Parts: sequence; structure tokens; C-alpha cells
Amino acid sequence: MTHALPDTDDPRSAQRRGPASAKSEQRIRDLLRVGREVFAEKGYERATTTEIAQRLGISEATVFTYFRGKRELCVRVISDWYDEIIATMESGLPREQPIRAQLHYLIQTHLRLFLVQGTGLCALVLSEGRSKGQELGESFLPLQRRYTAPLMDLLARGQASGELRRDVPLRLLRSMVLGPMEHILWEAVAQDKATDIDAVSTDLVALLWSAMQAPDAELAALRRMRNELADALARTGAVT
Repeated sequence: MTHALPDTDDPRSAQRRGPASAKSEQRIRDLLRVGREVFAEKGYERATTTEIAQRLGISEATVFTYFRGKRELCVRVISDWYDEIIATMESGLPREQPIRAQLHYLIQTHLRLFLVQGTGLCALVLSEGRSKGQELGESFLPLQRRYTAPLMDLLARGQASGELRRDVPLRLLRSMVLGPMEHILWEAVAQDKATDIDAVSTDLVALLWSAMQAPDAELAALRRMRNELADALARTGAVT
């Protein structure tokens, strides 16, 4: 017997049953795993809950026990994928390094996760999730805000530290970073083109940094290096 879902837009609240049993939790994991495969292979329009059920050897009705339909299942798949990307970016971010090095890490990791590990889902998000009027478009908006949060935090810290210019709004700085990356992803997906992620990341950061860095950032960096060197020499003299 099925139970009604709570009236909520949270994609992680797709589960229909109350306290989930171990079997129910495993079923949800299986649906998300196979759903990811099917959506990545076929996109949203051509994917069906029938095929997802067939690959798992279950009835389509079982899919609807846990998800209202294809849209809800797809949003949950993308939400979980974004959570994985965010966790990877945040766990490896070299916060002790200058903002430029952290920006390079975020861009390089972003491209690697999309183009090496998630090309099919990348195509789905770019083609259907971003288009106005598409069935998934509005559902992806809160996911996009959550997904860009690490970059926004980095940019805010860069302005606070004086490494990034403060006369440009954070949202515009974010667009300056995401715009070129999206173009790179579109080109790679549309043309099925291999991308030298390391080289592209380095070139893109060099281009962005010339526009984003604070006018006196290089001078400030040199001063910090001078002070750090002076402190190191002073400590060495104290030891000797």
C-alpha cells in the first residue's frame, strides 16, 4: 500500500513511505543509481520510468511507490550528483593557499567532475535544466544556488582579503567564472570533444585573474612575501 508524499519541493524528500526499512532504503539507492545511468545515457525526454524499472527487474508501479514520477526522480538524481560535486570541491579546497590557487582548484575540479565523471548528466543539465519553459528548469534553480555556493564563498573571501576587486558585485564575479566554464562544457559535450582539462583550467584562470584581481593585489602579495621572509630570517637569527 502506498502513502502520499508530503507537499514539498525538496528533491531529497521523494521517499513515499514513512520510517524507511533497510529494504526500502536499498530500493531507493538502486532507483537513484539506475536512474542516473538512464538519464545520463538518454537525457530527460527519452528516459522512461519503464526502462528504469526493467533494468532493476521491478514493476513500474514500484518506482511510483518511492517517487511521484520521472521528474521527481530526475531532480533527486541531479541533487545527489550536485551534493557529490560540492563535497569533493569543499573537501579538497586548499584554503591555506592564495585565492588564485583556490580558484584554479575549483575550476579544474568542476571541469573534471563534469567532463570525466559525469558527461551525460552534464549534457542533461545544460540542455534541459537551464532552458526556460523546460519541465526541469524551475526545479533546478535551488540546486544551482546550492551548487554555486562554494564559488560564492571563495569570491567573498577573496574580496575580504583584498585579493579580488571590490568594485564588482559578487554575482557578476560569479558569472565571469561560470560563463566561460559553461561554454567549455557545451563545446565538449556538443562536439564530443576531448578536453585537456589541466591546460584549459590554467589558461582560464590566467585570463580571469587579470580581470578579477584587485589593482594593488600584486603589490600586496609582494609585501606579504617580504614580511614572511623577514619573519623567517628573524626566527633563524633568534635560533642561532
